Amino acid sequence: MNDIEPGQTYELDLFRPEDAEGVCGLFRTVYGEGYPIRTFVEPARLIEENAAGRTVSSVARTPKGDIVGHVALFHSAPYERVCESGGGLVHPLYRGGKGIYTGLGFHTQDVSAKRLGIEVIFGEPVCNHIFAQKGTAKVGWITHAIEPDLMPAEAYEQEKSASGRVSALLDFRTLIPKPQTVYLPAAYEEVLKFLYSGLDDKRDFRSAPEDFPSRSPTHIKTQVFDFAKVARLAVHEAGADFVDVLEREEQSVLKQGAVVLQVWLKLTWPWIGRVVNDVRSKGYFLGGILPRWFDVDGLLMQRIIGRPNWEGIQLYTERAKQVFTIAKEDWEGISR
Repeated sequence: MNDIEPGQTYELDLFRPEDAEGVCGLFRTVYGEGYPIRTFVEPARLIEENAAGRTVSSVARTPKGDIVGHVALFHSAPYERVCESGGGLVHPLYRGGKGIYTGLGFHTQDVSAKRLGIEVIFGEPVCNHIFAQKGTAKVGWITHAIEPDLMPAEAYEQEKSASGRVSALLDFRTLIPKPQTVYLPAAYEEVLKFLYSGLDDKRDFRSAPEDFPSRSPTHIKTQVFDFAKVARLAVHEAGADFVDVLEREEQSVLKQGAVVLQVWLKLTWPWIGRVVNDVRSKGYFLGGILPRWFDVDGLLMQRIIGRPNWEGIQLYTERAKQVFTIAKEDWEGISR
């Protein structure tokens, strides 16, 4: 921290190779050496990822070349034109009303996203404090889902800001609209209408009465994040064999140590109601909606081994508090 001179002016800019040491030093200052996304703590990798366009970093740079803020765009959703804004942080000496975090949010949205042709941008502001949530709210992103227990407390050991696993919100902003028809499962019809109420795009709602298509095999693409102990199961197709295929994937990720299981479903299936009933019967509860996740809208369902750290969740907006209540009440109902 002492290597950075306080009180300097700064500019917001796209990443340059010579910024790499400063960005990685910033992450070490805030999070220590154990930050799990190695792109942001290994300068050569950060340069490579930005050069390839897999990561697009925005920085706050002082006239001396010090990096006092950073945020990046990268791909984490199934549809490549839905992009995550993450890796956002500000040097401790430059926090407190200086506008760096909000400015980086606008820079990512207005400069980086346009450079990549992104259609929807989203962030995962953590809930062990409200700093990041204030930033996404000021940029105009809307909370549509919550991910309880997403990250282990160890990831925040350096700043000592977490007493248990850390949750995150999913906040979205549509840059290029794509109206579509979505089907609302009977179990969640009213709460999904609320979750859609803030969407900056148009949707036509239908009921979801159909059964599984008999000839379509289930296809699930699974990722396991070892450090976080999180498994994400993207269901690209759900057929009559859905329950059996899901069971196999579950057993595989549980053997790998996952304690948080997320299932991503498509709200454009007329049979989504049947799918939701099946995952609820296996202990999954509602996280929220995922606009344009597969290009078509997604639904987040999640299962957590043990009791979620509900008490550790801090929320900034009234909407986020309502999304939290929806998830927690559904978890309580599923857990009975």
